[in-house]
Amino acid sequence: MAEVFEPVRLVAADGSPTPETRYRRDLPPETLAWLYELMVLTRELDIEFVNLQRQGELALYASCRGQEAAQVGAAACLRKTDWLFPQYRELGAFLTRGIGPAQMGAVWRGSWHGGLSFTEKCCAPISIQIGTHGLHAVGAAMAAQRLGEDSVTIAFMGDGATSEGDAHEALNLAAVFAVPTIFFIQNNQFAISTPVSHQHAASSLAERAAGYGMPAVRVDGNDVLACFAVVAEAAQRARSGGGPTFVEAITYRMGPHTTSDDPTRYRTAADVEQWAARDPITRYTAYLQSTGVLTERVTERVAAKAARLRAELREAVVDAPDPGIAEVFDAVYHDITPELARQRDELLVELGKEA
Repeated sequence: MAEVFEPVRLVAADGSPTPETRYRRDLPPETLAWLYELMVLTRELDIEFVNLQRQGELALYASCRGQEAAQVGAAACLRKTDWLFPQYRELGAFLTRGIGPAQMGAVWRGSWHGGLSFTEKCCAPISIQIGTHGLHAVGAAMAAQRLGEDSVTIAFMGDGATSEGDAHEALNLAAVFAVPTIFFIQNNQFAISTPVSHQHAASSLAERAAGYGMPAVRVDGNDVLACFAVVAEAAQRARSGGGPTFVEAITYRMGPHTTSDDPTRYRTAADVEQWAARDPITRYTAYLQSTGVLTERVTERVAAKAARLRAELREAVVDAPDPGIAEVFDAVYHDITPELARQRDELLVELGKEA
């Protein structure tokens, strides 16, 4: 009989506290307000990124609207020395780590570094390949073990990534060697257009963890406090030698897979409306208002900061020069190889002919 995983929920969809007693929700008021700020800033910058793409300033963007609570909650509870391994939709995690709009804008603009500067904040560059960064997270955690560090790593993965062979290898390796890694699976219901029901036959993704011999937790991914508490517990377990944890955060991708996608082709408006009623920011706003944490002063401060960051993003992206195509060859190795140099020169010649 498969184990039944009921999602951990600390705040109900209407903003009221749930009867859950195992996990704490009584964080300091400053922390509660900080989580609200990060979620709102994520939503506002996400809107600006989409606007910039529609205006022709970006070729592509992957929206995270609807997943703010999962990303912010998972990243906010970790230490600054814990390493984040994102996929490409983790805007909320980047903001939580203090990565600015200009840095993120440069990545989506197509700069050669692809977020290399993120490493200054213990955050790996964006991974476009699905599932590969799980292995990177495990490798970094094994390195931390050998160096005697007490840091943990977290791999942000989508439900679709769990269908990849790389994810299987990462999960198995992490469990065998009891490495301090958290696999944070944002189950947003779709791998591009493939619904999660077509990706596995089990009642939940979390059930897969038993096959690897690691503990699993399901959490309401639209509840920032629940995500904070669950990942904090997993991090403490990892730090104390308890090995990896599989966390399935149940959420929903409100927008398209990317700005090149048309989600109306594979999901209904009724389904979207149902999930819109569980909006993570609306829910958390109601909770903070009931506790007295969310004052007019806080909302005004956050709104002003959001406007400032949106302006910073536009300033960094609009009419920014296109990156030099030759840079992609120069940054692969410390010293460029003869073969890469030949390919670079051949491309430049061809581009010169077209000009």
